[in-house]
Amino acid sequence: MRHNRQAKFLRSDIIVPITALFLLLLLWSHRLDIISSGLLFFPLTLSYLQDTATGSSPTVSQNGGAAACHTGLCRVDPSPSVLNVHLVPHTHDDPGWLKTINQYYLGLNNTIQNACVRHILNSVIKSLAEDPSRTFTYVEMSFFSMWWTEQNQHTKDVVKDLVQRGQLHFANGGWCMHDEATAHYIGMIDQTTLGHAFLRHNFDFVPTVGWQIDPFGHSATQASLSSAAGFDALYFGRIDYQDLKLRKETQRCEGLWEGSSSLGDRSKVFWGLTGSYGGNYGAPEGFCFDQFCNDDPIVDDPIYNDGYNVGTRISEFVEKIMGQANATQGNNIMLTMGSDFQYENALENFYNLDTLIKNVVLSQSKGEVNPDLLRPYEKINIFYSDPATYTAAKNQEKIDWEVKRDDFFPYSDCDNCYWTGYFTSRASLKRLERVGSAFLHAARQVEAASFPSLPTPSRPLYDLETAVALLQ
Repeated sequence: MRHNRQAKFLRSDIIVPITALFLLLLLWSHRLDIISSGLLFFPLTLSYLQDTATGSSPTVSQNGGAAACHTGLCRVDPSPSVLNVHLVPHTHDDPGWLKTINQYYLGLNNTIQNACVRHILNSVIKSLAEDPSRTFTYVEMSFFSMWWTEQNQHTKDVVKDLVQRGQLHFANGGWCMHDEATAHYIGMIDQTTLGHAFLRHNFDFVPTVGWQIDPFGHSATQASLSSAAGFDALYFGRIDYQDLKLRKETQRCEGLWEGSSSLGDRSKVFWGLTGSYGGNYGAPEGFCFDQFCNDDPIVDDPIYNDGYNVGTRISEFVEKIMGQANATQGNNIMLTMGSDFQYENALENFYNLDTLIKNVVLSQSKGEVNPDLLRPYEKINIFYSDPATYTAAKNQEKIDWEVKRDDFFPYSDCDNCYWTGYFTSRASLKRLERVGSAFLHAARQVEAASFPSLPTPSRPLYDLETAVALLQ
């Protein structure tokens, strides 16, 4: 019945004339002769993703990109007796949640939520430039593109150098982090393509890792599309609490995901949980060093006798990471050091992370870490990393991973706490997105023939593309 009711609103006698009128206005506004241009050409977005994502790029941080071993696989110790701890600083910036995308970017309306993405990116870039060992992972290109257009050439050159060196890494790379339950697969592909085009145009960067850390459950369609886009891995935080509990007990918090039975092995992608397998995507409990967190910093100078806590804090940290290591296979684990709209004062975050890394290394060299706590390992190798480097390290482990073939739906985080209401809510907005997407695809056939070489922001449909992308 639902589909029948929708059909009344999508009758061809209404849509076709409106679409035709829209195309005629588009053509008239640019006074183009398209008769000889091949009007029937249709841009196959998924093919574009495959073509671009499978190409090589000097900016992929998998091999470091720098002469010195500051980033990349050169930091990973392959010895099975060493636990490699990948610290991945990141921020999750929703382009529209409690506030509008502009309010989030500018820091407006902070009585609702204290967040300013402009300050986050300014602060992060400055902190990365100060220390070549630091890394940062960014995801939402809608925000990054807004920030990028404000920068002078000097800052752009600095950022490009950070990307080239592997310090600034882009995961997912879409315009937003789309939903996986109510979004149409065409919308998912379109918004991903839009973000990837921005990265390719400005940095010659091709994302190789999916980063769906916040959607409320995950679909096999996402796994299949991730593989088609050339992603080597897909990381996320939210799965059903019962499934999570079982996976932690049986060391199955990572594995392979075959998203399409018809495509088989061609749709496989490595998947893993974030947030130290706590059901989210933040730092280990007690080790959030953002200005909006309440966890104590690590104080390693004994001159501060009323705050000196390095021994206790390092022991707590080792316990946390060993708990995570025992919930998966292999000798590499990833710690997602960040959360919603964090790193607005990145100096504070990185100062504490620098202190953490230094003292984990120092405590081991002094024999202050209980060897029984490290078993079955003998040493912890901790360093700044990124999702692509972590994925490459997991690939080197040569583990026979379990293959998943269905969805991570529905999502619940406690008894009778199912996050499924949004499947049917805001019906009018969802219909608006579908109609907008239909107009976009009709007009894109003309645009592909008429504007084949225009940069993305200069194309006539760019505003419509970004609007539809934000609704995913």
